[in-house]
Parts: sequence; structure tokens; C-alpha cells
Amino acid sequence: MTVAARRELGEFLTSRRRQLAPAAVGLPAGANRRTPGLRREEVALLAGVSHTWYTWLEQGRDIRPSPQVVDALARTLQLSAAEREYVLRLSGNDPVRSHESVDAMPAHLQRLLDSLGPSPAYAITSRWSIAGWNAAYARLYPGVARVPAGDRNLLWLVFTDPAVRRLLGDWTTDSRRFLAQFRAEVGPRLADPEVADLVTRLQAASTAFREGWASRDVDRFTSTERRFEHPEVGTLVLEHHQLTPADAPGLQLVVYTAAQADSAARLARLAG
Repeated sequence: MTVAARRELGEFLTSRRRQLAPAAVGLPAGANRRTPGLRREEVALLAGVSHTWYTWLEQGRDIRPSPQVVDALARTLQLSAAEREYVLRLSGNDPVRSHESVDAMPAHLQRLLDSLGPSPAYAITSRWSIAGWNAAYARLYPGVARVPAGDRNLLWLVFTDPAVRRLLGDWTTDSRRFLAQFRAEVGPRLADPEVADLVTRLQAASTAFREGWASRDVDRFTSTERRFEHPEVGTLVLEHHQLTPADAPGLQLVVYTAAQADSAARLARLAG
């Protein structure tokens, strides 16, 4: 566990403890509580660990909870499956996916994206930099090729590019979902200079990002329908899929497929 991971783990547990009402775990609210949520000693008692040890955990001390203790804390704090997985990864108890550096889009994966025809698709690195895309994605979001390479990061574009804000049919929901998934991805690597620089820049550039980051929400990726409002063809309802190539685990391929017949027709019109 790195110092940054221990700090993130402590702050994450603190945030979830403060969000949990005493009544949710069968405790009286009481009139003398100075802080919202549960007290540290209450979490420790319910999870079966010592108050001192749990305090050290929240303080980011150099200790490592076992998977059994993580499960006990997850039950006590009523963590979601994604939040439990996040705590396991932060505490070094869950295998972390490869985050090998990718300097250029592999040619065979670019050919794969190009073969998808009217389905917009792109590839992102473990830091969410956009490494490649196909012609259909360039028609969905024409600005992608014009963005300087240093700013061609999915999270940066979602929170700073007005064109992306207009394109996303529900920007508020989509941006918070992206942010929760990004945090789940990079939480154990917040000391990575490129990740730290991106977070710092986004906090300075976007109030919405700053507020969302402070919430410490995390979530898993799930394939779902997304709505886009394209200036040329109107509303597109697309299914959002994410794939990890076996021979390039440092990349994730994102593919949008038409979820409805009219969206398929509009994608075909967009393709000319």
C-alpha cells in the first residue's frame, strides 16, 4: 500500500462512516452527537476490531486490513459491491489490472475499431487518455481530432468541453457516473504524477468536478443505454460497451451500438 492509497482508504472510510445514519445499524441517534453519521468507536465495535486500530486505519497509518476485516467493514458501513471492491483494491487485497504505459494505439486494435463501421468507438488508457478512435466516433464528436494531445483525456473533455456537455443527453448524470468510475479505476494510483496532475487541473477548471471528487463516490462500469443530442442527426440512443483486449490490458475499448432502429438509421445518416 502506497502512502497515497492509505490516505485515500482512510478518507474514503471516513466519508462513508459519516454518511451512515445510526438508525441504519440499529443505534439511537442521540442528542449529543457532534458529527453526522457513526462514531469511529461504533464502527469498530460493529466490525469487531479495536477502536485504536480502526482510528489508525482512518488516519492512513501503515497498517493493512485483511480481506476478512474489509468484509466486516463493508457490512458495517453498508458499502455497495463497487465500494467494497474499491476498499479491497486500496488495501492491496484485490489484484489490480495491468496499467502498462501505452504510447501509441496498436495497429491491430485500430483496425478493429475501424471495422466497426457506423458504431462509434474509441480506446482509452488506464489514465483515461484517448489513444485512438474510428471514423464513426469522429463524426459523433468532431472535436476529438482537434483537441491537443495533452488534453485528449475523456474526463477532461467531459468536464471542460462545452461541445461534449451539449452532446451528452444527460450531462449531470453521465459526468457523475464517469467520475465515479474513474475514481474506482485510479484510486490506488493517486500518487501517479499524471493522475495527480489531471485531478489537480480538473479541480481548478471545473466546480462540478471539484464537488463530485469531494463526494468520493465510486462505481463499476456497466453496459447501459446512453443518450446523445447530435447537432446534425438529433437524438441518438446508444448502448455503451467496454472491452479490455487480452493482449493490451492497459487499454479499454469503448463501443457504442444503436439501441433502437431509429438510432441505427441516424448513425447511418451520420456516416453519409
